[in-house]
Amino acid sequence: MPRRSKAISGVLIASALLLTSLAVGGVAASDDGAASGGAHAGHTAGHTMAASVAASADDPDGDGYIPANPPVTGVTPSTKEPPHRYFHEFQANCSVSHTRPDDPIVYPQQPGRSHDHTFMGNTTTDAASTTASLGAGRTTCLAPGDRSAYWMPTMYDGDRPVLPVGPQVIYYKAGVTDYTSVRPFPKGLRFVVGSPMQSAAEFRGHKGFVEGWECGDSFFNVEFPADCPDRADVQVNIRMQAPSCWDGRYLDTPDHQSHMSYPVVNPGTNNNICPATHPVALPMIEFKMAFPVNGDLSRVRLASGAAYSFHYDFFNAWDERTLKALVDHCVVGALQCNARGYDETHPGAGAALNEHYELP
Repeated sequence: MPRRSKAISGVLIASALLLTSLAVGGVAASDDGAASGGAHAGHTAGHTMAASVAASADDPDGDGYIPANPPVTGVTPSTKEPPHRYFHEFQANCSVSHTRPDDPIVYPQQPGRSHDHTFMGNTTTDAASTTASLGAGRTTCLAPGDRSAYWMPTMYDGDRPVLPVGPQVIYYKAGVTDYTSVRPFPKGLRFVVGSPMQSAAEFRGHKGFVEGWECGDSFFNVEFPADCPDRADVQVNIRMQAPSCWDGRYLDTPDHQSHMSYPVVNPGTNNNICPATHPVALPMIEFKMAFPVNGDLSRVRLASGAAYSFHYDFFNAWDERTLKALVDHCVVGALQCNARGYDETHPGAGAALNEHYELP
């Protein structure tokens, strides 16, 4: 089998061509699957997204492809319809650990090259982070076994960083109809969701766009709302979903996207399945972030630019047994679990983890 598959969708081909024209190290298809256009003329300030000139220590030959070892082969997209369940998810609740102008996916080994990011989960995440270094690190997540790195552009109110307070909600869901086909992330998988270079229209049309920016009674905003209620209980929120179908071959690709895809609709049905090019169903991550700012938002911006430049990164460093226990119990088991893997509406199902958020 050739090392790089040429069975790439038209969207991904267009994305790759666009990235080449932009010399962007991130992903043009909103950095994870939805077609994205070029840099918006009014919102490139603060972006340092030239192509990376250094390779991750996980990529010794420096070509941008990190092969899965072993690869997952012989999988076809599942078209099964298990019994309908409204929920099949669990939460990873992780607090902000630090901010830094680093990005170990887009700019590995290049500290200070990126716009500023707000990091959650692994406390050691920096430009030099690798699968091994994250595995040896500590975490701000409630589950000690989740040493994954999660990050997004830092929000500012004027020159003041606005950092989410307390554990944030990162959902792990089934993105396909056959929730029983979902398997854990492979160790070292990484990808970028969204793109700092996307336009407002691309953000609005992104496949992972859920609610955009919201506050008070204002929802589905591409820009930050002009005004929010000036009350202590009001925050600015965003929810955005990641692609959940994997090609089974690479833990990363040069555009940090092509190895992942969003589910597609199975023709003749209303069911979501993985495409044949990316047949392996993984959990669908959904960021649900709350920023403690309200009232006049005219001075609020992201380190990456306008509100519609929001994007985020994921670098998997879960303890494999812990992640499998949560996926099997909550996603495959069709429960609505908290970070312990416990569903309050189905107490008889028990929990995947103990009171310390660890395997029993």
